[in-house]
Amino acid sequence: MQDLSGKTLFITGASRGIGRAIALRAARDGANIAIAAKSDVANPKLPGTIHSVAAEVEAAGGRALALKCDIRDEEAVRAAVAATVDAFGGLDILVNNASAIWLRGTLDTPMKRFDLMQQVNARGSFLCAQACLPQLLKAPTPHILTLAPPPSLDPKWWGPHTGYTLAKMGMSFVTLGLAAEFGRQGVAVNALWPRTVIATDAVNMIPGVDTANCRKPEIVADAAHAILVRPAQGFSGRFLIDEEVLREAGVTDFSRYAMDPSRPLLPDLFLD
Repeated sequence: MQDLSGKTLFITGASRGIGRAIALRAARDGANIAIAAKSDVANPKLPGTIHSVAAEVEAAGGRALALKCDIRDEEAVRAAVAATVDAFGGLDILVNNASAIWLRGTLDTPMKRFDLMQQVNARGSFLCAQACLPQLLKAPTPHILTLAPPPSLDPKWWGPHTGYTLAKMGMSFVTLGLAAEFGRQGVAVNALWPRTVIATDAVNMIPGVDTANCRKPEIVADAAHAILVRPAQGFSGRFLIDEEVLREAGVTDFSRYAMDPSRPLLPDLFLD
């Protein structure tokens, strides 16, 4: 499979950032994109809605379905998946992109924030996979791709923000489990993580980070595309890094992904 033409993708958190970039990259192939996110009304502090991204997807050559969906809500997720199947006739790819972040220590983490991260990150990824798998198991090249880091028990990643690390590693361990359970049935279940910090709205949650020292979301989108066009059979349980995926695909010049090529890049969390 050289492109995603005619494939149907269900992308969570696709109203902005990395999710939006993945949607637009797939749209250029002529893919069908279900844009599942909470943002259906414009917010001056958080640009982008499911409707604005749907318009961009269609302008780029894809077909779009804007779905207001909070992935903490089981009924809403199952209804969104059903709507996707009704609109496009099936489902080939799930991209678990939606994630909540709060980079604070234990005493500075309200339980409301802690609960939100666990519900969106690990539980949300599990729920979306559970809802999509009956359709994915019917697809010729099914993929589940989750934006999660390689699993790590290194205390240096747990001490500063236990709540967030638990939630993000929860996505990683969900990936491990789903790959072990469904990889043998031909579903490619893998994770992707950026080598550097990506210039998204989440950067505002990281004290002292300047977007000039970040890369654009398009690097993750291009890496996701390179993964999702691969045959699914026998390709599961991998924790992939965007830069390594693109190098394997023949990319040698990464300067176009930098927000400011003259500035040093910040390494992302959870990577040595």
